[in-house]
Amino acid sequence: MKKSTKLLCSFILIIAAVGLLYYLDNNHIKYLYAISILERSAIFAIVAVSMNLLNGFTGLFSLGQAGFMAIGAYTVSVITIPVGIRQSVYYASGINSFIAKIELPLPLALLLGGLFAALVAALIGIPVLRLKSDYLAIATLGFSEIIRALLASPQLAKITNGSYGLNKIPKYSSIFVPFGIATICIATMVLLIRSSFGRAFLAIREDEIAAEAMGINLFKHKELSFIISSFFTGIGGGLLAVYMQSIDSSTFKIGITYDILLIVVLGGMGSVTGSVFAAFLVTASREWLRFFDDPLTIGGFQVPLFRAGFRMVVFSVLLMIVVLFYRQGIMGTREFSWDGIFRFFVNLPKRFMKKKKAGGTANER
Repeated sequence: MKKSTKLLCSFILIIAAVGLLYYLDNNHIKYLYAISILERSAIFAIVAVSMNLLNGFTGLFSLGQAGFMAIGAYTVSVITIPVGIRQSVYYASGINSFIAKIELPLPLALLLGGLFAALVAALIGIPVLRLKSDYLAIATLGFSEIIRALLASPQLAKITNGSYGLNKIPKYSSIFVPFGIATICIATMVLLIRSSFGRAFLAIREDEIAAEAMGINLFKHKELSFIISSFFTGIGGGLLAVYMQSIDSSTFKIGITYDILLIVVLGGMGSVTGSVFAAFLVTASREWLRFFDDPLTIGGFQVPLFRAGFRMVVFSVLLMIVVLFYRQGIMGTREFSWDGIFRFFVNLPKRFMKKKKAGGTANER
């Protein structure tokens, strides 16, 4: 495809996406459920790309995303809850006098949440990044649980409200807020991956010994990748807190890390667009399959399989089918391109004719 054609296609796609969001935003009461799915998908897309930056592009198997999301979520929640109603939130243990009067707008709160998560990652990374493979995964998973336990501890109750959690968090003023922030975060990570730092991350993933021989400081770049990934994960956690409007320590159990890992693996380790696409696909699929949880009666006969929990069985089966056909994920290590789409549709009739010819030859034999 010509460059001008690609630019035109990209422009049309962006206009269509913005137009759809604008329509949904102006009819938010009617499409509240669809908006909720899209907002959650955009948030998970940020966290999935940040996890892919660490796992897929740098080759570090980390499972600490839930902990860093919790740091970002609690930071954003504490400093965005309106000052006038904080006493009703901290009714059990009271509120720390230092944060009682601090109230920041959402963009600054998200930035602060990301910085706190990055700071904790810098401290945690010093000991754990000397580990490799499964040992690194276990260590980061353990630190994630430690962070979650600390946030729920009575000692920090005047800041985090302990086991009661935080509520009355102001919601988004528009659907463009999470999508705009997600676009900025993902675009920043893409630029980073294409920079000299990104090439160093890829070199470490491919062969650490060769990368070190080329003059790349392994620990420095691993630490940098870990900090950057945690920064954007903290922002994602903050966005999730605003989306949910109330959080507690149970929101950030290990399961949320596995959900993000599922998105990364399904989209393709080492593919940004794969992670974004899989975030929307997985989030939407879980919601669209909810009818399997409701009892189904056909002609007076109640289908036994349709009951609470059957949705996740169907979802798991579909995931297995996708993984069997796409063993490296939907995108693998490739990125979205108009040339790839063009070649797919051009070669589709050829593939069909080849299969048809092979089937005819087999029948003749």
